[in-house]
Amino acid sequence: MIGIADIEAAAARLHGVVVRTPLLQNAELDRVTGGTVLVKPECFQQIGSFKIRGAYNLLSQLTPEQAAKGVVAWSSGNHAQGVALAGKLLGIHAAIVMPEDAPAAKLESTKRLGGEIITYDRYNEDREAIARRVAAEREAEIVPSYEDERIIAGQGTAGLEIAQQAAELGLGIDKLLVCCGGGGLTAGCAIAIHAFYPDAEVYTVEPEDFDDTARSLAGGERVANSPDARSICDALLTDMPGQLTYDVMREHINAGLTVSEADVREAMRFAFRNLKIVVEPGGAVGLAALLAGKVDTAGKTTAIIFSGGNVDAGLFASIQTERA
Repeated sequence: MIGIADIEAAAARLHGVVVRTPLLQNAELDRVTGGTVLVKPECFQQIGSFKIRGAYNLLSQLTPEQAAKGVVAWSSGNHAQGVALAGKLLGIHAAIVMPEDAPAAKLESTKRLGGEIITYDRYNEDREAIARRVAAEREAEIVPSYEDERIIAGQGTAGLEIAQQAAELGLGIDKLLVCCGGGGLTAGCAIAIHAFYPDAEVYTVEPEDFDDTARSLAGGERVANSPDARSICDALLTDMPGQLTYDVMREHINAGLTVSEADVREAMRFAFRNLKIVVEPGGAVGLAALLAGKVDTAGKTTAIIFSGGNVDAGLFASIQTERA
């Protein structure tokens, strides 16, 4: 199993590569939640999401022979950008299988970073099967979006920073809410937080129609989402938790929380109007859970992560103008 030493080693590799994003406080957010809320804005990373952490940690450990043959990944957009940027920084060719309906901002950014994009129909094709076929043809390395110890350790550096920055502020962490797709960020951050705050409660947060992690944790075995499910939270639309991430989460997670599409939209408005931050739908679910009262925050110090800010301008504008 991954330990805090793996995450600290990843942090050393990432030093000078990723942004040590701040830990923000906001008076209005504290007022409405009745506690102290610490916001980790990973949307401030160069690619607008935390995904560079895991991608660079993995690619930087490839052998010269592996690096020369390139890498292949599959992603709805944020992992794609992370792999593309890591490849650019390390001189490794990166091909990414992306849904043809991925947000234009994510497709454009991946291409601008030098990534080779291979599109697919997310509702009728298997992205992992496509990626593995391409990788086999090229003898390239696979870069999973969450089901790899190097990815989980890299993502966990966000949690390590939260623990360190909270201590610098003279605060502890009572609760941590993490947006959850496949579970890489959640697993890594939970390990890091519990290394410093063993009694902290850690929760996953998912869109209500993609609550595979919550149901898996409650039922004691991995379960999948309905193939007919839809959500604006494109960064969190995984079929089911990974086996590796699930094993970590079973040990570290208190419970899984779910939020509605309306909750997510309200959180995106709150973040923009009160924190002046653009957060994508999947990145706003932790804030959505707080604002919707999904967990008791009164008198507690609660940390949340804005995992990304890569949202199409049109969608963001329409959400902001839904209510005066």
